[in-house]
Amino acid sequence: MSNKAHATHDVILRVEDVTKKFPAPGGQELTACSHVSFNVRAGETVAIVGESGCGKTTLLKTLMNIHPPTEGRILFHGEDVTKLTGEERRENYRHIQMVFQDPTAAFDPKMRIRDIICEPLENFGEVRADEKEEKARALLRQVELPEDFTDRYPHNMSGGQRQRVAIARALALSPEVIACDEATSALDVSVQDRIIRLLVRLQEEKGIAYVFICHDLALVSLFAHRVVIMYLGHVMERIAGAELQQACHPYTQALLRSVFSTDMEKNQHISVLPGEIPSPLDIPAGCPFQTRCPVARDICHRESPGLREIAPGHFVACHEPQAPLA
Repeated sequence: MSNKAHATHDVILRVEDVTKKFPAPGGQELTACSHVSFNVRAGETVAIVGESGCGKTTLLKTLMNIHPPTEGRILFHGEDVTKLTGEERRENYRHIQMVFQDPTAAFDPKMRIRDIICEPLENFGEVRADEKEEKARALLRQVELPEDFTDRYPHNMSGGQRQRVAIARALALSPEVIACDEATSALDVSVQDRIIRLLVRLQEEKGIAYVFICHDLALVSLFAHRVVIMYLGHVMERIAGAELQQACHPYTQALLRSVFSTDMEKNQHISVLPGEIPSPLDIPAGCPFQTRCPVARDICHRESPGLREIAPGHFVACHEPQAPLA
């Protein structure tokens, strides 16, 4: 697996200053994402990482135009997809597909695998009934599943096999971007590894870009070209995947210290980040991480730090960036 930067590839997707708010009881507003920005280049993987409740899934649903942003723009090849309506919006789904965390919930249990895989093609009138079997078999070969699985139902397959079917369905329309929402978190570690290797191979063969939502910093460090660290709806740090050990935001460093590895020394300490994420209904003034930050200063309680570039391609939102762990 490789996470070398794809600096020479063109930017195909731009997330610009996206904020997403939801109405809450009592006339309040819940801010799920706040002024999030990043780019995605052709053929690269951008991982969005953070604890549960940090806003990464909401961001992905906004990216997929499942719900519109409150503020900001999402540009695909320069066109703001949040402004698309009707047939133009539907056509956009050809280019940006999604793989969900739980494929079982995403599949109709009464549909055979051939019908599940070919459903996107049927929706766009790109396959005839007499072509479905061969098309489904070809897509199953791409995700390293036996061709005779076309006649199976989802409940006759393992979790890893179902996720491969989900990937095959996402590939059906030859998209430029695939969004993966915790696509490996429900799988055993050995199955996770095989799925990641499959995604990397498909990326190398087809030039697909991935936006990969995950809470496992150790996993994404193995294959993500760039990593976006989120906390309470805010971007804390943006850094190359291969340079994660150079992270300098206290939150990113806390996530790195909490990683468990089978290669660790027996006496190596695993840190646990203390405290709980504050309610998105009551985000503290200043830095959103201040209530859990071990190095917070007075300014952290007063002023929200903006993202600033401290090295080429390395951005951090912190008044007190720390020395790298390594």
